Amino acid sequence: MRLHVFQHVPFEGLGSIQAWAANANLATRITRFFHNEPLPPLPEVTHLIVMGGPMGAHDDHRFPWLVEEKRFICDAIDAGKSVLGICLGAQLMAAALSAPVYKNPFPEIGWFPIDKSNEARSDETASFLPSSLTVFHWHGDTFDLPRGARCLAHSAACPHQGFYIDRRIVGLQFHLETTRESLDALIENCADEIGEGPFIQDSATMRAKTDRFSPNQKVMKALLEQWVAT
Repeated sequence: MRLHVFQHVPFEGLGSIQAWAANANLATRITRFFHNEPLPPLPEVTHLIVMGGPMGAHDDHRFPWLVEEKRFICDAIDAGKSVLGICLGAQLMAAALSAPVYKNPFPEIGWFPIDKSNEARSDETASFLPSSLTVFHWHGDTFDLPRGARCLAHSAACPHQGFYIDRRIVGLQFHLETTRESLDALIENCADEIGEGPFIQDSATMRAKTDRFSPNQKVMKALLEQWVAT
């Protein structure tokens, strides 16, 4: 197994995924687009994790490397690689698979519940996710489901909180990998996005939900263990 990570900004790293990979003795290579690092040769990657970031999936004019990144994601999926996208990563996967990505009616920032979709409830592929869970969100965009994909979950603010095609292709709109440190980093670097809205919490409320980290990280671990087995 050769695990590779696409990282878009310094303050959105692997979170709890880093400790999981270390405990599993998985060597992880990272392409840091903010340092203009090159894409890896596709044959050298078996599993790809695409992380989040404050840019949009179609901000090619501001971040030209997005064009090559989306092409790489599409090629990786076509080549049978396992691909996991988180927040922006899921949006980039959707865009790479020719699904529309656009502004969600409401930004979601903070801890809000999601509910597993009806079809995912009866699908063993989605067994890692409980029927309902309060997860950490930080997104203003959403996506339509790519062709052949199934909806994983929905929330009051967003009908598509995730999608999967099979065990190897999974996109999450939310952040199961959140740690205290990664939450603080988002708040510190994206404070200007914390405005008024029905699905936006203030920083004190977000930081107070310390009981949410462990349940989310357990689900992340279950997903990763299933995903790396593909």
